[in-house]
Amino acid sequence: MRCDTGCKPDPEGHLHRWKGYKFHVVTNEDRVPLCAITTAASVHNSQAAIPLMQLTARRVTALYDLQDSGYDAAAIRTCSQQLGHMPIIKESATPNAPVPEMEPDRVRHYMGRTVAEHFNARLKDEAGGRMIRVRGIRKVHTHLMFGLLVIFADALLNLAA
Repeated sequence: MRCDTGCKPDPEGHLHRWKGYKFHVVTNEDRVPLCAITTAASVHNSQAAIPLMQLTARRVTALYDLQDSGYDAAAIRTCSQQLGHMPIIKESATPNAPVPEMEPDRVRHYMGRTVAEHFNARLKDEAGGRMIRVRGIRKVHTHLMFGLLVIFADALLNLAA
């Protein structure tokens, strides 16, 4: 996989562009990283969802897949159900139609979505994910996996405490 350009809008709608790669990580509710892959920057998060769900399902037993509206696709929901999971995915807004409400039990689980955001912030701010000075997907993936291991060890220590 080659280095390329990606872009993503922030909450205010401004596009942010970067050149490089993207690190996709699955975490549990206790902020323990379970699975990770590195892709080109142009790969949308939803394109990595199914391979990550399948890889994670081989490693741990999960009851549900928790994802934001960027993952709202029939194929992702179907894959989640085929793995025996409950997909909890916020439906994306469509023009001139309100976003459907989630059932109360799913809303409670969906609030745990911030765990993924906290992981990403820690990887960037505390574990070297913001400043990568190597080239090539293998080296970038290795660099990010060292950061993931630091966060993994910290999460395990917090579970033991």
